[in-house]
Amino acid sequence: MSAFLAWIAALPPIAQIPLVIAAFLIVVALIIFFVEIAPRTGRRYTIIRFAVCVLAPLVAFLVLGSVIWAAAVAAVLGGVFFLLDYRSKQGVGYLFQLIGFLSPAIILLAIGLIFPTISTAVAAFQNSRGNRFVGLENFAWIFTQPTGIRVVLNTIVWVLIVPAVSTAFGLAYAVFIDKSRGEKFFKILVFMPMAISFVGASIIWRFVYTARPEGQNQIGLLNQVIVWLGGQPVEFLQNSPWNTFFLIVVLIWIQTGFAMVVLSAAIKGVPAEQLEAAELDGTNAWQRFVNVTVPGIRSSLVVVLTTISIASLKVFDIVRTMTAGANDTSVIANEMYTQWKGFENGRSAAFALVLFILVLPIVVYNARQIKKQREIR
Repeated sequence: MSAFLAWIAALPPIAQIPLVIAAFLIVVALIIFFVEIAPRTGRRYTIIRFAVCVLAPLVAFLVLGSVIWAAAVAAVLGGVFFLLDYRSKQGVGYLFQLIGFLSPAIILLAIGLIFPTISTAVAAFQNSRGNRFVGLENFAWIFTQPTGIRVVLNTIVWVLIVPAVSTAFGLAYAVFIDKSRGEKFFKILVFMPMAISFVGASIIWRFVYTARPEGQNQIGLLNQVIVWLGGQPVEFLQNSPWNTFFLIVVLIWIQTGFAMVVLSAAIKGVPAEQLEAAELDGTNAWQRFVNVTVPGIRSSLVVVLTTISIASLKVFDIVRTMTAGANDTSVIANEMYTQWKGFENGRSAAFALVLFILVLPIVVYNARQIKKQREIR
């Protein structure tokens, strides 16, 4: 695979374009296959599904440069899952099919989530080398050292500001552009940051905040505007505690599009009869919004708030890319990585456990709200 990518990189840009387009078309063809062709019944489609289930893993492993035995195992697994699916469609072997499909997911869940959670929790009560039990020493260090306290406070600031502001902006934008001319275009403008990775967004905003000494040409957009207005360049990412808020702006910029899309869809689901009845009762636009629209989208508001809150608690890319936690901007996820990089595995695990404890109530609350909505329906 690496040789193939190296071969593509060595080609002229004009030759690379058709290859990229071809790869895109292959992906589209696969999506169409799984959406349109695979679910259909009939002998011909059965043969096609069988060929794909066997040959696709085989070809994939061979292209990636894996050993032949790995490709053979993938082919066997593809054939087994095909038979399970075929037996299920014939109405027999449901229990066998259920166990067959759930077992890999359960095993992967145990390996990728349950075991790491337990091992991290155990490591949080051990020393940096993991060979001696130290009790609550790592947690005492977090909540007694100025650095640890600052990290926790910064994380709390993130989770208090980002969800509220992003949801408020997204809701306001969704309400204002609802059923307006050019609605799709306006939505695309706000949703575009969601298509950018956190690292990419961080690099963009780092250039926006960049400051050069007075008298030099400014490459940062904000400082250039300040200079045009007669001011002096400002070190946005060095002045504490305001630098944390300037980092928060990046996540708000990204998450507002997510909030807008979800809440816009929820607003369109509010029955028009309720809005018309409220209007006939003599209510103004604000009263209709507060008393009809907001209660109608309450479940979506909860989902948006909790999702963005979890993203705020786990924020890492933005802080790591823009400041690396310097100048009192570090958060729990970043400090967890910093401690691990400094061979302080116990403190790193303690930070991870604190982060898990902070995220858990939000997840539980979200799950309970979803359960209540199902009971109402």
